[in-house]
Amino acid sequence: MVLSVSTEKPKGKTVIRNVGLMLSGDLKNPILDADSVVSIDGRIDSIGKEADLNTAAADTMIDAKGTTLAPGLIDSHVHPVFGDWTPRQNQTNWIDSFLNGGVTTMISAGEVHLPGRPKDIVGVKALAVTAQRAFDIARPAGVKVHAGAPVIEKGMEEEDFAEMARNGVKLLGEVGLGGVKQGEEAKKMVAWARKYGIQSTIHTGGPSVPGSGLIDKDVVLEADADVIGHINGGHTALPLEQIRCLCEECSRAVEIVHNGNELAALYAMRTTMELGQPERIILGTDSPAGSGVQPLGILRMIALLSSIGEVPAEIVICFATGNTARMRDLDVGLIEEGRAADFVLIDRAQHTAGSTVLESIQMGDVPGVGMVIVDGEVKCGKSRCTPPAETLPEVVR
Repeated sequence: MVLSVSTEKPKGKTVIRNVGLMLSGDLKNPILDADSVVSIDGRIDSIGKEADLNTAAADTMIDAKGTTLAPGLIDSHVHPVFGDWTPRQNQTNWIDSFLNGGVTTMISAGEVHLPGRPKDIVGVKALAVTAQRAFDIARPAGVKVHAGAPVIEKGMEEEDFAEMARNGVKLLGEVGLGGVKQGEEAKKMVAWARKYGIQSTIHTGGPSVPGSGLIDKDVVLEADADVIGHINGGHTALPLEQIRCLCEECSRAVEIVHNGNELAALYAMRTTMELGQPERIILGTDSPAGSGVQPLGILRMIALLSSIGEVPAEIVICFATGNTARMRDLDVGLIEEGRAADFVLIDRAQHTAGSTVLESIQMGDVPGVGMVIVDGEVKCGKSRCTPPAETLPEVVR
């Protein structure tokens, strides 16, 4: 298990030059006219043509060798426990594997798989604060895991949410995984959470783990959580007409996950885009789950939605980067000055039919990851999980 302690702020100057294609993560301008990025002390300082930037005196110089630079991917829906271990599959180093799939940030939808997870109110709050603290201090493989997402239970009062917020809790686990399953009750608690700056996600679809239950469109609409969690089911999706209703009658984030129904995923994306609201779409894996751990889950979703969904790859990549960053109020996910210097360098996989990395994704192939950078620091080189990339970037200093 590899942990990176995050108590010290990153230092130093990192330059990435010779970028062949730069993807911004921004739907309004997904491809940047730039070939270099400079970051200082873990944050993006400048972006543009190398000749116009101050690239001197770099502590780390990376030659992208014409590969594609994108923001580090964000997994909007994971279920961590502690460190880089998941009891769901009794597997270690799963987060490190996701890093090898280009993921640099994860959002917990609840630490639900903890053996003996407490369901009394004191225990619910204690677990949330503990998980938030633990993942804030120690980052598995360097990945930024935003955790401490309590699964709300019956009997919780407004002061419980105020107390959690005072102690650093910023997320609610999936509403519906605990004892609160009725729309009216959920609405009250979601409103309390929102009042104190805690963002909420609601389980959508059939039951996924023992103790959860069906959450249909009526409950989702009444609860009015900030994120329609796995709108394509986790794993069992609602009928397509209910998914359309959620897209049309709710303005909240439309979260599409790998561990869900692919038909429903494509339908939710197409419906949201038909409404002219692509900025609502965010991507997650909903893992670890019964189907396992998917290190390439976000990349596979990008390839699925782009190829079968017939959406340009640079747009779908925004769903897993800038869209999620804005919806989750994160300082990552976009290549713009002042943001955290979290990047993934990718290239077309060897022997793909696509002539470029974007074309290969639009043909359904997963790209090869050549390097992953978090806060300006190289966290992994050639991925052990993706197919080998045609060209690999190189740290030259």
